[in-house]
Amino acid sequence: MFFRHRVLKGERFFGERESHFQKGDLKYVILDLLKDKPRYGYEIIRELEERSFGFYTPSPGTVYPTLQMLEEMRYASATEQDGKKVYTITEEGRRFLEERKDFAEEVKSHMRHRWNPESIGDMGQVRQKWARLGKLMGRFHHADPEKMKRVREVISRAYSEIEAIMEEEE
Repeated sequence: MFFRHRVLKGERFFGERESHFQKGDLKYVILDLLKDKPRYGYEIIRELEERSFGFYTPSPGTVYPTLQMLEEMRYASATEQDGKKVYTITEEGRRFLEERKDFAEEVKSHMRHRWNPESIGDMGQVRQKWARLGKLMGRFHHADPEKMKRVREVISRAYSEIEAIMEEEE
């Protein structure tokens, strides 16, 4: 069987940003999601974030051009519902997935392996908490000054404790 190494590359963590898929792989994932049910773009983004346990949230600038490409290839079609473009896999898209079933399954297998909560390990759990903290902090731009002071103190203590742990002799 043809094996593609690095189908899923690095993760975003402490400022790193690498692609999770090689070029063209995302179309298989999106078509597979559309095979389950029609979806709009942000629903696809949320589903991928959920399936990756928060490790991967594709940007709209990644998902929407892929959806447009799938539409141009006639693998997906779009209809307007409640002011949103809802995408559905076409028969041609189903045939495409079926013809490339081995490759599409390999991409999904890499996703399951990479984002399996049982194999994520301690570092993966730390990354997941970090991502959740980042999202939580995004809500604080309108917090009152007293709350911001308390949050800053908690983060400062956490930083000091983590720094002390990292500096411990092994």
